[in-house]
Amino acid sequence: MTTLERFLEYIKIPTQSAENTGVCPTTDKQFVLAHRLVRELQELGVADAYADEHCYVYAHIPATPGYENVTRVGLIAHLDTAPDFADEPVNVQILRNYDGGNVALGTSGRTLTVDSFPHLLSLKGRTLITTDGMTLLGADDKAGIAEILTAVEHILTQDLPHGPISIGFTPDEEVGTSADGFDLAAFDAEYAYTVDGGPEGEVVYETFNAAAADFEVKGFNIHPGSSKNRMINASLVAMEINAMLPSGEISRCTEGYEGFYHLCDMAGSVESAELHYIVRDHSATKFDARIGTLRHIEKLMNEKYGAGTVTLSVREQYRNMAEIIEQHPAVLEIADRAIELCGFPVVHSPIRGGTDGAHLSFMGLPTPNLGTGGYAAHGPYEHVTEEGLEMSTKVIETILRLWAEKGAK
Repeated sequence: MTTLERFLEYIKIPTQSAENTGVCPTTDKQFVLAHRLVRELQELGVADAYADEHCYVYAHIPATPGYENVTRVGLIAHLDTAPDFADEPVNVQILRNYDGGNVALGTSGRTLTVDSFPHLLSLKGRTLITTDGMTLLGADDKAGIAEILTAVEHILTQDLPHGPISIGFTPDEEVGTSADGFDLAAFDAEYAYTVDGGPEGEVVYETFNAAAADFEVKGFNIHPGSSKNRMINASLVAMEINAMLPSGEISRCTEGYEGFYHLCDMAGSVESAELHYIVRDHSATKFDARIGTLRHIEKLMNEKYGAGTVTLSVREQYRNMAEIIEQHPAVLEIADRAIELCGFPVVHSPIRGGTDGAHLSFMGLPTPNLGTGGYAAHGPYEHVTEEGLEMSTKVIETILRLWAEKGAK
């Protein structure tokens, strides 16, 4: 089966995760894809493939004779799709010999435009895959899953020399909890690669430092006719809090290594109000300073309106994995060499987000991320190309070959 054929099968299976359910997996439907992947792996001869009670899939491919002592390398992708936008039913549009121009997404009224996505010009002549504009495509991360499974099939059916290989598929990556239940001992690898989004040829090892920050405001609600110097309007206090943040340090105004405060949602009345932010920065020093700014705002508001008026809660989500990955240069060198051997340039760019690898690297498993050939994730404009899927599959196979050759020397 080709990577594209697998991909088109997997995206038919809805796997959206959900925020704040307090259980793992956050949605039971992720098990449908997990159990299917277990069956496929077993049919390919990976006898020990299984899904645990929390929807983590683990599998191991023994080394070919003579390569038993080669470095144990793992491949990881996530089962879930983002909760931001519908993921079913996925109606696919396949444009062969794509002309590089704008693409109407079915009858949704949405158009994939070159103005919004300039990289489309570089995809001219390929086979472009989109949806009808009503759902996610699911390339994040079913493209990665399809590439891993196809690489495994090629390795096993073509009897390609390799060291010990670990395979892992995780639930709930899109809501930031997938690494929490990942069993490193069960996975049993020294290094790993997540295969999760981005153009083919991309190797990501720099992520944001990230936190969620929530303000709760308690107001004092009395009749407005007799409220002078007494009423505390929680909604107005919430607006005041947001106004104290630098207006140019929002996601719309930043790029590259620049950090931001992002107001995700807010709600309020005179009686109470809430502000929910995510805070991001590649620099650990600047990130800590951003958290300090939020705590200073909390202090100022309570001094102004009274103790207990404003409560700030901060939850760290992940750290920049560069500080771990840079201590293990081989994991990057081999990925870079594999991409070069596959005939296209290596792209190292700081991801303005995070991956499972950020958590796993700090847990003791250095794990950079490989591009899948996917673009515009988390929305109706998501798209991939058949060629990008094939190229990314080839990169995986080459990485495994290079690790085997390195260990056999």
